[in-house]
Amino acid sequence: MTRHKVAVLANLKKNAPILPGMTEDYWDDLDSEKTVNALQEAIRAGGHEAAFFEGDVGLQAKLIDYKPDICFNICEGHFGDGREAQVPALLEMLRIPYTGSRVMSLALALDKPMTKRVLNWHTLPTPAFQTFERADEPLDDDMLFPLFVKPAREGTGMGVTAQSIVNNEAELRERVAYTLDKYKQTALVERYISGREVTVGLVGNFSGPASRRLPARYYFGERTRDYSEAGLAAIRAGGITFLPPLEVNLEPYRESEAVYTNTLKTDLADKVELLCPAPLRPEQVQELNWLTAAVFRVLGCYDVSRIDFRLDSSDNDRPYILEINPLPGLAPGLSDLVLEAAAAGIGYTELINMILNAAIDRHDLRPSVYTSYAGGPTPA
Repeated sequence: MTRHKVAVLANLKKNAPILPGMTEDYWDDLDSEKTVNALQEAIRAGGHEAAFFEGDVGLQAKLIDYKPDICFNICEGHFGDGREAQVPALLEMLRIPYTGSRVMSLALALDKPMTKRVLNWHTLPTPAFQTFERADEPLDDDMLFPLFVKPAREGTGMGVTAQSIVNNEAELRERVAYTLDKYKQTALVERYISGREVTVGLVGNFSGPASRRLPARYYFGERTRDYSEAGLAAIRAGGITFLPPLEVNLEPYRESEAVYTNTLKTDLADKVELLCPAPLRPEQVQELNWLTAAVFRVLGCYDVSRIDFRLDSSDNDRPYILEINPLPGLAPGLSDLVLEAAAAGIGYTELINMILNAAIDRHDLRPSVYTSYAGGPTPA
C-alpha cells in the first residue's frame, strides 16, 4: 500500500467567528476537535501521514507549505450560499485532490430548492414544494396543507421545530416570515410527509465516467426502475457500498417535536433512539438503496453521501427524498453515517479509510505517475 500525505480539512466550532446578529444555531454544522482528532488517528492507522488545517482564509499558504498528496475534506464553510464548495474550489485551483463531492455538487446540495428541481427533472420522488422570498407571496394551487417550512440553505435541522409544520394560511405566513427574518434567506415550503424518518448512507463510486443519470442497465424497461436485489447488485459491482438504513424513533417526541428538529440533532442527540438497521422489509431497503444511488448519481456526488427520506404513512410508506448530504457528519459514535457503518460491522477506522481510498482510487494517485506541484500532485 502506498503511504500518502493527507491534509485533514475542517471548520472547528471553537474557531468560528462570532458576529452581531448571529442565531444561536449558526455554527451547529461545524465540527469538534474530537472529530478531527479521530479522523487523523484513523488515517494514520490506515498507513498514511495526517495533519489538520482549519479551512479558513489562510488555508492556501498552509497547503502550499505542507504539500499534501490528497486532502480529507469535511469543511462546512463559514459564509455564503456556496460555503461548502469554497474549500474544494480552492483545492481545484491548486490542483490538489480531495475526498468527497466536487464544487458544483456541494453548492447544489446545499441549496435545497435547486436540489429538488434536479430530482423532479429525473422523476425522483420528493415532496411538492414552493419557495418564498416574501411572506405574502401567493400559495400555489397544488400546495395543500399541512405544509412544512424551513430555510433553503441550512443543515443539522437548523430552523426546524415543531412549528415548522403549518396547518393553515395564518400559520404558513407566520412561519415563512419568521424564517425569512431569522435566517436571511429563501424559505422552502414543501408538502409535509407524515411518517417515519429514515436515512441511508453509501460509500464508494460508480465505475466509469460519471453522468448525471443512472446508466440504462439500472432500469428494466423504459420507465420502470429495478428495485430488485439483482438490479442493486449491478450498482454494488460498480463500486458502491450501501450502509444499513437508520431510522430516527420520533414516537417519544410526537407531541413536542413531531419532526427531527435541530434540538433533537444537537442538544438531545445522545438521548434520541436510533434504530439501525431500521425495521424495514427487504423490498423497502432495496427501494431505498436504489433511490439513494439515483440521487448520488444525478447530483454528481463522489466517495460518500447520506440521503434522508420520509416514508409516507398515508401511502403505504412510500419513500420521499428530503435531501442529500454529500458532507455527512463523521463524529465517532454519534453521526448517522458512523452508526450505520457500525451496524454493518464497519469500524470507524475502516469507514474513514474506505472514504479516503475511494478518493485515492478515483484520482488514480500512483507515485509513478504523479509529482508534486503547488502543494499537490499533478501529472508528470
